[in-house]
Amino acid sequence: MKTIKKGFTLVELLIVMAILGVLVALVAGNFRSSQIRGRDAQRKSDLKQLSIALELFFNDFGYYPPSSNGKISGCPFISGVTHLCEWGEKIKFSSTFSQGEVIYLSNIPADPSSDYEYYYNLPDGNNKKFQLFARIENSEDQDCMCGDCENPPVLSFNCGSSPCNFSITSSNTTYLEGGASCTVE
Repeated sequence: MKTIKKGFTLVELLIVMAILGVLVALVAGNFRSSQIRGRDAQRKSDLKQLSIALELFFNDFGYYPPSSNGKISGCPFISGVTHLCEWGEKIKFSSTFSQGEVIYLSNIPADPSSDYEYYYNLPDGNNKKFQLFARIENSEDQDCMCGDCENPPVLSFNCGSSPCNFSITSSNTTYLEGGASCTVE
């Protein structure tokens, strides 16, 4: 009488492990790109909310709040006194964009990645235009400045450790004001 051994051969086990390895690699790649797209969506939402708050401020005062080193001077806004809004600060005094009793934005957002930060710029001397900048991670994003996420216009500032490549501006300006250009020189 023959005994039949039940089990898998070494070749069968290697094939199963290889298939599992390929599946894990595919899932991990998709997970990473989903995280990138999620952070980019958060950046766009943050800048949109901030632009609405800036427009409300403009409606009340006829100008946008001053900027200093890429930050908004308005936490709280007191004419003639500089109180810089700290990006993503959890301390109420340094992150609430307000004037008196009016709160324009209760918490100034921070970039979801510690490598990047938002940048607020006033391209004219009379605070009648604003630009908000961020760094988008997805190189295929159609909303990048000049349509090119990898080679954005050269600005005189960066969004943290990398050049800014996404912008939201007041309706009377573009991200190209202030010396930026879509053409590579």
